[in-house]
Amino acid sequence: GGWGAWKFGPWVGLVLGILAGAIGGLIHAMAVVKFNVNHVISGVAINLFAFGAMRYMSELVYTADIQGAGISQSPQQKYPIPRVNLPFLAGGTIGDWKTPDALGWLEEKGWFIIGDLAGILRGLVFNVSWAALIALTLVPISTWVLWRTRFGLRLRSSGEAPSAAESLGVKVTPLRYVAMAISGAFAGFGGAFLAIVSSSYYRQGQTASRGFIGLATTIFGNWRPLGVLGGATLFGFAEALQLVGPSSLPKLFLFFTFACGVFVLVSLARQKVVSAGAAVIAGFLFFVVYQQVSKVPEPLTKSAPYVLTLIVLATASQRLRPPAHAGQPYRSGESH
Repeated sequence: GGWGAWKFGPWVGLVLGILAGAIGGLIHAMAVVKFNVNHVISGVAINLFAFGAMRYMSELVYTADIQGAGISQSPQQKYPIPRVNLPFLAGGTIGDWKTPDALGWLEEKGWFIIGDLAGILRGLVFNVSWAALIALTLVPISTWVLWRTRFGLRLRSSGEAPSAAESLGVKVTPLRYVAMAISGAFAGFGGAFLAIVSSSYYRQGQTASRGFIGLATTIFGNWRPLGVLGGATLFGFAEALQLVGPSSLPKLFLFFTFACGVFVLVSLARQKVVSAGAAVIAGFLFFVVYQQVSKVPEPLTKSAPYVLTLIVLATASQRLRPPAHAGQPYRSGESH
């Protein structure tokens, strides 16, 4: 993706990153579908191979006589992918007319809670890359495909009960190759996003283990697109804490206190006394921390995404239900 953005522009780089991810998915499919290699072993092997292969290729392509290049870094891309502000909410334009910035106006007023919430919402609709909008549209599209199309029904059945699906005429093996190619393409899109949108060049190690956090997001989201979006929002929030000044972070505990108060009211309305009591205790602790802590150490904010990953996987494991046949080998014609 970084090479394509440098040579041909960011959109071509994005497409090349998606294609490269699809190829990686097919390699993974070859290992686990055809040769019944353990999914985890195959995934780790591909990750190790990809790291070494990218380093080798970058040394070949990004030579010292190319301005801005290095053995582990590509030159900057030709131009960035355009960004957009949502009309009326963030002051976007419709034709030549600049619409009002409603959320920005509320944020400037500085009203308690309302101004903060307006600032948060404005951050979601201001200066948004078109690539990010494409990624967001993939969520409802994936949901519709998986639960409203014949292809989605067959795909889910091949993960739940492949022998039963095959007995009804579903070609499970080719379907799994297609599914792994699509999955790899999504992962390639994420990698290209890091090199083209989050940054303007490829640099070795810029993924920073986000792929494994993405895996945890899939588990936390219960293997459903909307759940994955919620998990990505949670982990993205934890990673965004690194961009906030250490002296500003304690204010988040006041926001958590307010959120616990809202949760208490909702729990009482639903007559869930135990949940309300737990929220009261949590809100009290958050308020005490807000009163006592004036600055959060920087190493703590950097470790927040990984600590949150461990907490989420430890606490959410009881309610998760992966596809019944996930990770299990299967050969066509077995069990029927």
